[in-house]
Amino acid sequence: MSVRSMLHNSGLNTRLKTALAAACLLAASALHASPLPHLPNFEAVGSGTMRFFGLRIYDATLWSPGGVWSATRPYALELIYARSFDGDAIARRSIEEMRAQRAYPAATLARWEQQMGALFPNVTSGDHLTGVRMPGEGATFYSGIRKLGQIDDEAFADAFFGIWLDPATRAPDLRARLLKLP
Repeated sequence: MSVRSMLHNSGLNTRLKTALAAACLLAASALHASPLPHLPNFEAVGSGTMRFFGLRIYDATLWSPGGVWSATRPYALELIYARSFDGDAIARRSIEEMRAQRAYPAATLARWEQQMGALFPNVTSGDHLTGVRMPGEGATFYSGIRKLGQIDDEAFADAFFGIWLDPATRAPDLRARLLKLP
């Protein structure tokens, strides 16, 4: 049963029906709103949940201009955490995922881990971390809408976002949901 039919068939007064309808529209529009105010034309491409041994770790949403993703155009990946994690642990896990996709020099991985560790905060359930990929500029990270910093390294940005978007990802089901693949 749709919200409209529930409201029509209920005994609710007109003001309450109007308020409920407005709340539903606001909630629906929030699902399609960009995660960052300075990226107003970004729309959701796809979303999914990362689970580990059945436990929900985070919900991920891929954003891009007009909701159409291309690796050669700007995009953002938003993670909404379901659990608490230390920022250094997030950096370490990111390095493990990058290493699983391809071989990188140990010195490069150590530098990337140090850079991420300096940027990534500790998170608790409900916290949003967003990485923005601007080809030619590397990656910029946000906690909520607060800028954490930028890593100006194209190879880093490719490896980092490849954790979710590269065909060699260890989470192919999440990749398919983010990219809306069949």
